Parts: sequence; structure tokens; C-alpha cells
Amino acid sequence: MPALVLPALIAIGVSAAPGLAQDPLSASDWLSGSIQAPPRESSGWRPDQGLPADALPPKRVLPPVAETGAVGAVAVTRLDEADPDAAGTQSARKAGLPASLWSGSDPARLAQLIGETPARLPAMNALLRRVLTAQLTPPSAMVEAAPGTLFLARVDRLLGMGANAEAARLLASAGLRSPESFRRLFDVALLAGEEARACAVMNDTPGIAPSFAARIFCLAQSGDWSAAAITFHGAEALQLIPEDRLLLLAQYLDDSYVDAGQVLEPPQPVTPLDFRMHEAVGQPLPTAPLPLAFAHSDLRPNGGWKARLEAAERLASAGVLPPSQLHGIYDEQKPAASGGVWERAASFQRLDAALASDDKAALAEALPPAFAEFTGANMGDVLAALVAEQLPDDLPGEAGEIAGKLRQWQGLTVAKPTPADPALAGGEADALAAGSDRKGEALLIAMTQIDRGLDGDRAQAARGLATLRALGLTAEADLAETQLTLAPGLSAP
Repeated sequence: MPALVLPALIAIGVSAAPGLAQDPLSASDWLSGSIQAPPRESSGWRPDQGLPADALPPKRVLPPVAETGAVGAVAVTRLDEADPDAAGTQSARKAGLPASLWSGSDPARLAQLIGETPARLPAMNALLRRVLTAQLTPPSAMVEAAPGTLFLARVDRLLGMGANAEAARLLASAGLRSPESFRRLFDVALLAGEEARACAVMNDTPGIAPSFAARIFCLAQSGDWSAAAITFHGAEALQLIPEDRLLLLAQYLDDSYVDAGQVLEPPQPVTPLDFRMHEAVGQPLPTAPLPLAFAHSDLRPNGGWKARLEAAERLASAGVLPPSQLHGIYDEQKPAASGGVWERAASFQRLDAALASDDKAALAEALPPAFAEFTGANMGDVLAALVAEQLPDDLPGEAGEIAGKLRQWQGLTVAKPTPADPALAGGEADALAAGSDRKGEALLIAMTQIDRGLDGDRAQAARGLATLRALGLTAEADLAETQLTLAPGLSAP
């Protein structure tokens, strides 16, 4: 992640200017708490300077017809900033989606649906991330919507899913120069342990600081303790920072608080800045009760192996951690105890060794206990992502049945596939899927319906699958149908 976040921060921060609204459009509480700064004045005009130069638009007087055939002077006009709603990290073609997916839809309605669309099923998780990161033609809504409404909803949904690196890349692709965009990149940088470079961008770019607390933190982080103290006391006098964060900042700025042993209650909600300052004063917060995006902080090498294992499993279960990265963390060392995450690590190591040995007898012995450990923790899909491609299709007995399930879950060929649940067939597609407009709404609604199949509503799931097929997403529908069929056998009873 570091290699992805820092260039994005630099690209957006270098020439930033005050920008969009104070409140995010569809951010989670932890993200919306990251910025609470008052409105800023962006003009350099003062009352004794007469009428501001930009108070009225300049008058352009152009002759209706050229008087000679000579080449005229070249005029230079600043282009408007590109529409962020059109930004993306991959083309629509590469994402397997029509570029006109948002045609005819209201951006605010799309933003709402994006925030509400679940992604528990791996097939739908992957599809949703393609939708969020694709370069699609922005909707031309008949109603007024704030610029970037759809874009920020996409970024915030990625952050809510724990896909921090993808969110950072999407922000960089838009090239926005606003506190709204930098705030999100600043949060990602804090969770990745890259606050030094993020603060360098903030300190060098007037008007981009997402909050007074962030400004104070960065001044101190860069070594300018005097400026940090002055800013802190000014913000305190003007009541610009909530009381609980004032106490946290005071302890961060003054070592005597640490020596006094005062234990601070974390602010609510906890923001990435709060999280990093608690760590700095020697009172780190556990990430388990915090939103998924915070789990990336535990992946840093300075954390303990158990914390890294738990964070990696949490992110892998959400579909946002590459299997290869989880594989590497499982193999870092030998488990120090038994039960829970230790037992899963040990069972995976035995299974991995059997796969590496190319010994089918050893593999047949190691696969069932590993499958039991992972499914007991509702992580059967994680095990499938880790090993399905390496599993042969001709293992004997119970191991062969398990290998078939894991391979089929991943969409791989198997000798004896499990037939699809009949209850998932015969659904009626959404009428929007047959029209020329609002196909994106139909897609997001269908994904929500498919997710309900995990809770037993097969009729709703059947309608969602039919809509996906009507939209031309047949492969995605087939894989989702397979995973819905196999899901009960890959989770704890």
C-alpha cells in the first residue's frame, strides 16, 4: 500500500485549493469525523482595496468579423476541472461494464444505492469493486447534485469495504484539488503509517489541512512544536476542537501527560487521526471494534504476529486482501499456541507443506482438518481463495469432495460439480435492465437482492440473478449462483 498512497497524496496535494462542502456525501461516521474545520476565506481581497477584481465577470468585446486575413493572437483559457464522476482506475471495457451504465440516473440516487449495496458474496464483492473503480460516463441528471457526489460515494464505499489502496488510486485518478479529497487520502496515509509524507504535503499546501487537529498534529510531527502549541491554544480559545480531542492533543504535545499516567477515553467516533495519536502517546487502540479500514494498520511489520494474523483474516474475509499476502502472513513463523487463529495458521501450514510436496496421500490427510478449521470460523471462502487452484481434482474420499467444493466455489472446473439450487432459477429480471437508461440502478439493486440469498431469501436472489443475466453479466451470475448454492457447506453450521 505505501507505494500506492504516497504518489496519490502528492498528485492531489501539490496545488490544492479550498473546495467542496464540509460534510462528506455518504461517508461512514469515522470518516466524517476527520474534518470539522470552519469555512475558509480563499480570496486575498481586503475592504480598503475597492471592488474585488473577481466580483464581476470580465467583459469580452470581440469584433463580429475579422478585419484582415492575418493570424490573430493566440488566446489561452483555463479549462474547467474534469468531472470527478468520470474518473476511474480501469476502463469500462476492462471492467467488463458498459460505459453508459449510469445513463439516465440521478447521481444522488446512485450514491445512495452504492452506500447501501452489500458485498458479502465474493462474486458480488469483486463485481462491486469493478463498478466502483471503472471509468464510466457520468450521469446527466435533470436534478441538481453537488459536483463529485457519485465520485465521493464510490471512494467512501471502497473505504467502508476496507479497500484502502483502491480508494487511494481512485482519488489520484480524479486529480481533484480539494480538502474533501485530501482528507480521505490523509486518512488512508495515517492508517498505513505514512503520516510523515502526508504531513509534508499538508504543510507545503495552504488551505488543504482537513481540520485544526490535523494541522496541529502535522506541525508537531514535522518538529515545529512552537507553531503546534500556538495553533493548539488558539483553537482551544476559540472552541474549534471538541473537548475530548483537545485532551488527546494536549497529551500528544506534552510529555508530562504521559508521565502522569492519565488514561484517555477515545473520542467517538474514532478517526484515523485519533487512532494514530493514541498510538503515539502509548495508548494504542485495538482495531477489532473499529471499521474495517483500520485493520490495515495492524498489517505493518512493527505489529505482533497475532495482530497481523487477525487483521489479515478480517481483510481477507472481506475480499480486499490478496490471497498471496494472507499466505505470506500465515507462513511467517510457527504458531505459539493452539486454538483460534493459531490453529488455523497451523492447519494451513500443514496443508501448504502437503501441496508443496506433491504428495496426494499427505494432501488427503491435511485438507479435511484445514477445511474444518476454516469453515468453523466462517472462512471457507478464504481457504478456497488460498488453495483451490492448486488442488487436484482426483483426491480420494472426503478430501476429494472438499477439493471439488473449493474449486467450484472459485469457478474452476470439477469432475462432479454440485448442481445449482433449483430455488435460484426462474427469477424475473428488473424492468430497468431492458431499458436504455438506469441500468446501473438495476445492477446495484440486483446485487442487493442476490445478497439476500445468503439469509435464505432465494426468491429475491433468483430475481437478482435474472437481472444480472439480462444486463449481460452471465458469468458473474453463474458464479454467484454457484456460491449461493455452496455457501451453507462453507460456513459454520
